[in-house]
Amino acid sequence: MTDDVRNIVLGVVAAGISAALGWFTRTYLSKRRLRRKQAFFGLPDSSESLLVVNRDPAASEPAVHRFDVFALLELAALIKDCGAHIQVVTQDMVGQGFGERTEFCVGGPGSNRRMVAHMAAMLPGVRVNVDPEPGPDRGAFQIGSERYRLDAGTTEYVLLARLTAGDRREARPAFLFCGQRAITNQAATRYLARHHEKLARKHGTSSFVLLLKVVNSQAYGPDVVELVGDVTRAATSPLPAPAPAPTSRNSHRA
Repeated sequence: MTDDVRNIVLGVVAAGISAALGWFTRTYLSKRRLRRKQAFFGLPDSSESLLVVNRDPAASEPAVHRFDVFALLELAALIKDCGAHIQVVTQDMVGQGFGERTEFCVGGPGSNRRMVAHMAAMLPGVRVNVDPEPGPDRGAFQIGSERYRLDAGTTEYVLLARLTAGDRREARPAFLFCGQRAITNQAATRYLARHHEKLARKHGTSSFVLLLKVVNSQAYGPDVVELVGDVTRAATSPLPAPAPAPTSRNSHRA
């Protein structure tokens, strides 16, 4: 074998080894990324998940707002990427506890009874004004001692939460998307789809509650979202007791 032939053979072998190592590395990293994603969402291969659909409170008949439909499509894509199955259930037909299957619950307490139950059980520090009458506090969030008012189309808020039932290691999480308007629900699901890797690195499989602000949705739709902060402690702690009203005393001089 001449030197030229030997060099050609060695080059082909080296190229084959490099290609094999590259394929193995990409496959390994891809599988590791998938496993991390599945762990964060609680969705191992072929597992079951629950997608709880709210209703449009403005509709006279049972219906889902189009922005909530878009939110459900965003979530369905995430679930499919994990290799899991989806069961879609309306908010008044769930009739089961949580923790056995990963749950994605969309819509505020004014349009989703399931969200009302979750907030009462796991978010005692959050109150949402669902009064249908117009007013400055309509739709406002109270989280701990802070209040976040709705300015429709300009400044709107949504809670994105990952919560687990108790301390059971095998318990599946519930993801809550509780917005002041339907478009904010979609904004929260899109935020989760874009940032789940970062959230998984920061929180792992622990519970968290994030407050997001949707900026100028009338111009930018659900795309411009700012993280206001991590409100886990305030949201999961009971609201502070209101200060007692001062009592008036009638004083007189003798």
